[in-house]
Amino acid sequence: MARDADKPDAHEAEAPEQPEDTAAEEKLAALEAERDELLDRLRRTAADFDNFRKRAARDQENLVARAHERLMKALLPVVDDLERALVAAAEHEEAKLEEGVRLVARELHEALKREGLEEIEADGKFDPHVHEALLSQPSEEEEGAVIEVLQKGYRLGDRVLRPARVVISQGVAQETE
Repeated sequence: MARDADKPDAHEAEAPEQPEDTAAEEKLAALEAERDELLDRLRRTAADFDNFRKRAARDQENLVARAHERLMKALLPVVDDLERALVAAAEHEEAKLEEGVRLVARELHEALKREGLEEIEADGKFDPHVHEALLSQPSEEEEGAVIEVLQKGYRLGDRVLRPARVVISQGVAQETE
């Protein structure tokens, strides 16, 4: 019987383990609840980001569409004047044709200027940031001076759309002896 006294009863051995099992289950349930909450927050954040991305893309499309609309509205009077010039050309009225073409050119330049287009100055010293040297030739001007503009250059804001294509001076030609 001594042995039986040394052995704990089966029911007595399980009793201390039940509170540990309950604590582990409660801890597991709490971790699962925390996991579920974090997953829910992650899904909501992902959905919010997706909505933000779609809204930003839609706003960008709207901005581009408004910019195009504004430019087209500015160019419509130019198209009207050009059509009038073509009608005058069909009637062989050269003076009216020349006047119409000048009017179209002036209105087009004004419309583009209102949109921020500026002509690049090509007088003076060559600037490789805004000029493209196509030729260099001897002249009375100092070396590196722009002596002729072959094609005008333009910038929109601070960006060069097309550099001015120019001829630059090599300086005074020296005669060989």
